[in-house]
Amino acid sequence: MTDAAQLHRQLLETLTAGGSLRTRPWKEATASVLRHEFLQSGFFRRVNGAVPAAWQPVLNGDDDWLAACYQDESLITQIAGTIVPADIQGRIMREPTSSSTLPSLVVRMLEDLHVEPDSQVLEIGTGTGYSTALLCARLGEDHVTSIEYDADVATRARTALANQGMFPTLVTGDGLLGCDASAPYDRIITTCAVHTVPTAWIEQTKPGGLILTTIGGWLGASELARLTVHDDGTASGPVLGGKVSFMLARPHMPPPLELLPDLNQGKERETVMGPDVLSHWATRFVVQSAAPHAQRLTMNREGSTEEVLIDVTSGSWAALYDDNGRWIVRQDGPDNLWDSIEERLSNWHAAGTPALNEFTVTVTPDRQSLHW
Repeated sequence: MTDAAQLHRQLLETLTAGGSLRTRPWKEATASVLRHEFLQSGFFRRVNGAVPAAWQPVLNGDDDWLAACYQDESLITQIAGTIVPADIQGRIMREPTSSSTLPSLVVRMLEDLHVEPDSQVLEIGTGTGYSTALLCARLGEDHVTSIEYDADVATRARTALANQGMFPTLVTGDGLLGCDASAPYDRIITTCAVHTVPTAWIEQTKPGGLILTTIGGWLGASELARLTVHDDGTASGPVLGGKVSFMLARPHMPPPLELLPDLNQGKERETVMGPDVLSHWATRFVVQSAAPHAQRLTMNREGSTEEVLIDVTSGSWAALYDDNGRWIVRQDGPDNLWDSIEERLSNWHAAGTPALNEFTVTVTPDRQSLHW
């Protein structure tokens, strides 16, 4: 059987060849940390063809456990907020809530963090502790603070790191609040997505420092952004591109839809843009900037299918359906939701549909905005 050292070398070669692992310091750090040490509790593998999605445990000692630890893929480590692989025999059909991120994305983000040898780093989302270990190997444990929302996940990470002789500052709490006790930081990096960048992160970062985070939305598109913190308490910087997808921080998850509005109300008109535009990742990311609090659902009404967007903050909504090859929108509420989306998309198209890595995110105390 292939041993861990050989599998580790093969993974390093894959990460280097793919361009994720680029510089000598991070190559040395990654070479010194074994991923399987942070997956001792096993992981969940998706059951092929299962509808709805189902997961089955893979435990330390199973034939393919070690080899899977060194594949460049994300591995689910917790289901439904509390369930770990050892809790399950057979399969489970619930939503994943914690994972070990695919190594190529982990090291790409660490490279993109642009650390200096003496950088003080705050990591939001300890997870298994693997990325925390890489930071410790690169900077030294005294330069690393990591915060984890889930107490059980934090305990497992603390144990795994201690077994590797690493003792960074580990905190259990709400990462959206940062960690003021160890502030200020030169760098903040997050292993969860956020709907909006928390003010606390900007306040706890030194002017000129960097925040590397994934900004996502309730329509399912997210991107990595690297923000520079300015003297005036604002932050701005480029979207880095690459369709980066992390689970949204739990407090930033969309609220449950309660009583639906009366979808028979509102005014109808023909629209040149139908809901099919939302099938494209970049378009969906742009739409989210025009309707940041919108959620989408599909409904069968009176024999036809309608795609519905509901802004859960304002109560505005838009319903779209195909009328013999024409898209019709019906909308109501304080704002004309689809009008705002059309305007945003039209401006983007008029500019030549620039790629997402040509976008800039700006965060002020009052708002977050996206520009190209």
